[in-house]
Amino acid sequence: METFGRIAITPDALDFTVENVEKGLHQLYYDPNIENKNLAQKWLMQAQVSPQAWQFCWALLSPDKVPEIQYFGASALHTKISRYWSDIPSDQYETLKTQLFSQIACFSSGSKMVLTRLCVALASLALNTMPEVWPGAVPEMVRVFQEEGGGVDGRARCLALLELLTVLPEEFQTSRLPQYRKGQVRGALGREWGSVCPLLQQLLRRGDSPGAVKARVLRCLSSWVLLDVPLSESEGLVEDCFTALPDPELFDSAVEAIVNAISQPDSQRYVNTLLKLVTQVLSLQEQLREAVQNGDMETSHGICRIAVALGENHSKALLEQVEHWQSFLALVNIIMFCTGIPGHYPVNETTSSLTLTFWYTLQDDIMSFDSERQAVYLQVYRPVYFQLVDVLLHKAQFPSDQEYASWSSDEKEQFRIYRVDISDTLMYVYEMLGAELLSNLYEKLGRILTNTEQALSWQHTEALLYGFQSIAETIDVNYSDVIPGLIGLIPRININNVQLADTVMFTIGALAEWLADHPVMLSSVLPLVLQALGNPDLSISSVSTLKKICRECKYDLPPYASNIVAVSREVLIKQIHKTSQCMWLMQALGFLLSALPVEEILRNLHSLITPYIQQLEKLADETPNPSNKLAIIHILGLLSNLFTTLDISKQEDESGESTAPPVKPAPPPPGPNPVVVVLQQVFALIQTVLSKWLNDSQVVEAVCAIFEKSVKTLLHDFAPMVSQLSEMLGQMYSTIPQASALDLTRQMVHIFASETDHFPPIKALFELVTSVTLSIFQQGPRDHPDIVDSFMQLQAQALKRKPDLFLSESLDVKAVFHCGVMSLKFPEAPTVKSTCLFFTELLPRCSDVPPVARVVQENGKLLLQAVLEAIGGGSSRSLMEQFAEVLFSLNKHCFPLLTMWLKEALQAQGFPSTRVTTEQKDTFTQQILRERVNKRRVKDIVKEFTLVCRGLNGTEYAAEY
Repeated sequence: METFGRIAITPDALDFTVENVEKGLHQLYYDPNIENKNLAQKWLMQAQVSPQAWQFCWALLSPDKVPEIQYFGASALHTKISRYWSDIPSDQYETLKTQLFSQIACFSSGSKMVLTRLCVALASLALNTMPEVWPGAVPEMVRVFQEEGGGVDGRARCLALLELLTVLPEEFQTSRLPQYRKGQVRGALGREWGSVCPLLQQLLRRGDSPGAVKARVLRCLSSWVLLDVPLSESEGLVEDCFTALPDPELFDSAVEAIVNAISQPDSQRYVNTLLKLVTQVLSLQEQLREAVQNGDMETSHGICRIAVALGENHSKALLEQVEHWQSFLALVNIIMFCTGIPGHYPVNETTSSLTLTFWYTLQDDIMSFDSERQAVYLQVYRPVYFQLVDVLLHKAQFPSDQEYASWSSDEKEQFRIYRVDISDTLMYVYEMLGAELLSNLYEKLGRILTNTEQALSWQHTEALLYGFQSIAETIDVNYSDVIPGLIGLIPRININNVQLADTVMFTIGALAEWLADHPVMLSSVLPLVLQALGNPDLSISSVSTLKKICRECKYDLPPYASNIVAVSREVLIKQIHKTSQCMWLMQALGFLLSALPVEEILRNLHSLITPYIQQLEKLADETPNPSNKLAIIHILGLLSNLFTTLDISKQEDESGESTAPPVKPAPPPPGPNPVVVVLQQVFALIQTVLSKWLNDSQVVEAVCAIFEKSVKTLLHDFAPMVSQLSEMLGQMYSTIPQASALDLTRQMVHIFASETDHFPPIKALFELVTSVTLSIFQQGPRDHPDIVDSFMQLQAQALKRKPDLFLSESLDVKAVFHCGVMSLKFPEAPTVKSTCLFFTELLPRCSDVPPVARVVQENGKLLLQAVLEAIGGGSSRSLMEQFAEVLFSLNKHCFPLLTMWLKEALQAQGFPSTRVTTEQKDTFTQQILRERVNKRRVKDIVKEFTLVCRGLNGTEYAAEY
């Protein structure tokens, strides 16, 4: 039992009195001890939903209480009404309504937060009783608050009424009403707009209405238009909102109301109203320009929001009004002005980013018309989109070096993301403007780089290159006639700045596929890339560009290979780049070496790897410590990444793809693969490293990664290593079992288990790791979910690739089956998924692997019970599809047994859940047994049954499922 102040908290009897609730609130707000606060919060939440809440909530609203206590009382009322409505007797509705009206009147001059909470409570009551029990809810609310009396002044009553009318639609949006009721109540609220609209209009148009009242009217309108109130019915009020925009006190609320009204999906039906709104937006141009001149970001931002909301939501409807094309074009030009708003994002302005989606929408709408109408629109809008490109590239320009240096890291990151958004927009715009856009950019770049009279800043050059890069990265520019000229211009750029150098690199990288088709141009750009490799500030751009070139152009790179390897070796030894870039660089070299003759590959590998092998030998002799561990993992990672891409098997396939003269390299010689040669040379060294680091999962993982990546790349060329690697893996796993060793074993089983020559070592390894893992299960596997996960994946792979492995007398199939049943009950979702996969591979083998058939016949009921337990609530609902697959597999491959097992298992009282009846279990059994072909149907049956078992059927959770 825990103590809370002087309140004794027991699970059964909780003393929810006014006094105790006040103490609890005091503890929540003022106790410095966080545990006591948490305990108080938990207790108060229980109090709020208790039956006693009806007694204490009214007492807590007493005028002599502090607002925090009154707020809790009002919140408790709302909770009871909104979540426990069915507990309230119908003869109490009227009393409850009267009391709430009375309390709202009292608090209309009191605490704002308590007033709002009471209004939300009354709104919830209204939603639960309209339209049948309380048909004229809104007119009654208006009438009650318009009546004099109670000592409350008219302004306070008016504000309270507006607060109530504002929260009514908001409460509807978040209410837990059943779906059928939602439809009824939405319709009833729609009809109530007839009472709300004139009141709001009257208050907004009265000259003597205080600013606070008008602001609340605008908030109320915002709330109601979200109920899809027809734009034609709110048109007058929306126009009144425009007249409120010059008032700084009302500006934000007016913008919100206009944007909400315009953005309703249904509003596109009211074209005449939309055309009037276009005129209203055009009238804001002067206010917008003044705001920009005066640096008033809030005003320019708000007006931009209105223009974009109108353009983005209704461009198709407005484009179709051909006779009004000039006014829509004027709206488009306002949005263009907002896109190009002066200043650098995000430091001087935050408005331009709001407009980018509009340009996508407008383009989509223009391109959706038939070709004849499209041609007409393109005549008007192609020049607009060329202007947009200029504006976007201007906005993408970096500020001066001095200004950029003063930006915070957060501002720089926001600017980077903004440039990515601009890049995406340019790529999209290219779909409309086509090759002319590239020519346009090329001409501008050419003018800048050849203009000797007027030296423009590096920012202009960088932005134009960024435009090229944006398009070339994702769009095939091979046909473009300006790319040769661009490649010719790049060496002329005076690269005196990191940002410019980065963009030059990324632009070359984006053109890698083009270079593969035009290899003669490699000599123009490769020296730039190799030079940049030595600059740590250009690490990401230079390494990723070299990797792209090596991947795309490898058959044209042999003349440059020795230079590329020499430069790369130097930057790797100098440790210029961070770990991830070093790994990319090794992948680049793997691509490069793949295209060379084997002797050259071996010579380059020797030059590249020898320093690391020597370092690894030295590290292997040292006593393990954290710093040499990192160095070992780094070296092993470099080898892994090199072997990931070094693949000579594709020389014959791919060399013919290039447009260069069709001189195919000779087929690879019959000797061992160069990767295998290297692995055999370093094998003993790797074993030495392992012997010292066997208990470190990260080092073991790094060792396994070398072989796993080599196996994946080389496939059957890895054959000479199978025997010695199987032996090493067995020794590793027997000493200290690790998941990475199982994953590598799975790869070996996948590729080599079906080959007669390699079956014996693979079989021995599979049996050994299975035996070791079974002993882990005997000791308690809960601490090793990763091993269990990998083990189940290995077993599934063995059943799929070589089920003969399960015929061996050395393999305890029954124990493996029991481990699977145990693993189904693990809390980790990936482990459970892998185990379900194992069973869906195992059950079909009942027909052709006798040991499997025997085990399933004798122990299958245990599997079914575990599956039913999971469906009954023992496992996450997100895993039900996987359990359904196991059930389907049982039905398909063990039908007679499943019929009997289902009957026996579901006879147990309260199994798999106390919430299901015998009838529901019988229905479930019949449905499952009927479906032996339609797996999708079985999944639906399981989903439905699990909801019943969990008591969620028919709830909002079920709707989301």
